[in-house]
Amino acid sequence: MGTPDSLKLQIGIFGAANSGKSSLLNFLTNQEFSIVSDVAGTTADPVRKTMELPGDGPCIFIDTAGFGDGTELGSMREEKTIESLKRSDIAIAVFSADTMADTSWYEKIAKTGKPVVPVLTKYQKRDSNIEEKIQKLTGKTPVPVNTKEQIGKQELLDTIIKAIPKDFNNRMVTANLCKEGDCVLLVMPQDIQAPRGRLILPQVQVIRELLDKKCSVMSCTTDMYVQTLSLMKDAPNLIITDSQVVKYVYDNKPQASPLTTFSILMAANKGDIKAFKDGAEAIKALKSGSKVLIAEACTHSPMEEDIGRVKIPRMLKKLVPDIMIDFVRGTDFPNKLLDENGNKKYDLIIHCGACMFNRTYMLQRQKEAASAGIPTTNYGVFISAFNNILDKVQIPE
Repeated sequence: MGTPDSLKLQIGIFGAANSGKSSLLNFLTNQEFSIVSDVAGTTADPVRKTMELPGDGPCIFIDTAGFGDGTELGSMREEKTIESLKRSDIAIAVFSADTMADTSWYEKIAKTGKPVVPVLTKYQKRDSNIEEKIQKLTGKTPVPVNTKEQIGKQELLDTIIKAIPKDFNNRMVTANLCKEGDCVLLVMPQDIQAPRGRLILPQVQVIRELLDKKCSVMSCTTDMYVQTLSLMKDAPNLIITDSQVVKYVYDNKPQASPLTTFSILMAANKGDIKAFKDGAEAIKALKSGSKVLIAEACTHSPMEEDIGRVKIPRMLKKLVPDIMIDFVRGTDFPNKLLDENGNKKYDLIIHCGACMFNRTYMLQRQKEAASAGIPTTNYGVFISAFNNILDKVQIPE
């Protein structure tokens, strides 16, 4: 199994239309991957290409539609570009001599606070005026590149590597909850939503990390949980369970064994766990007329008893029978969380574990919700709060 896209460094390539973004992607990957043309709007949807960064592993370069595209579909293409910006860990800002008249698009990059690598494409000879303008705009000296003459590749790659956030992928999924020598029990129901013959991604990540930590790992399905505990000489140092059976696992666990869920672990790994925990407090304020948005990263077809489409809505309706619920999947997240009068569209957002998203993207969603004054929580946090055991499960630091 290769590295999941959600764990790869994501590097977006942004700039004005016809600034040389697609040529730059081909240049970096040594492939004619993106279509290159002088016609404005050639790149419509984002183009993603995986490659290895020397010494830093796999990354994904994202070629995007240019800002300032005056074609009929330009605004729709720009929305896709902004979506790619939200997902990017690093932004390559592409400038060229013939697109310097309007650099207002760069404000969209700058306000994200992401690491930026400015690049001057179509480089022929040193032009101090252009370079100074780029430096004044970005605060950094641009990397000069000529894709046709193969100039500047190594300098650009070196600059990208230096821009990688120091904490990128340094977060442990199990965090401070276990240590070398601990015995960890995983309760993993294999229901209809689990791919036949495989484990779901959070389970795979947790097992691999526990092995790396030199922990002893035992696993069982829910129906074998009590029997598995009886076979163990000592109580496990930690129990990790699927959120859907957390109440049953809690009710039957040894008193000495701490408990958490895969979804809570993913919430802490991919997002701001404190905000998710605080967001669960909003459950108490839900009332008739309240509106909830359920967001999931996966785009699978909903199965019978789907957690996001069936089980969590059922829980919500037990709390408030006439509550209103909307659903979004994948990258289909509302661009605006306030209506035209400045009112919140939702009283609560409940998000999945986001195992298919990178941390940058999940934090961006939480940031947008917080800006609109809308609390967010996570599937696992919500279910534990619903069962009145949130204060009894372990939350990673």
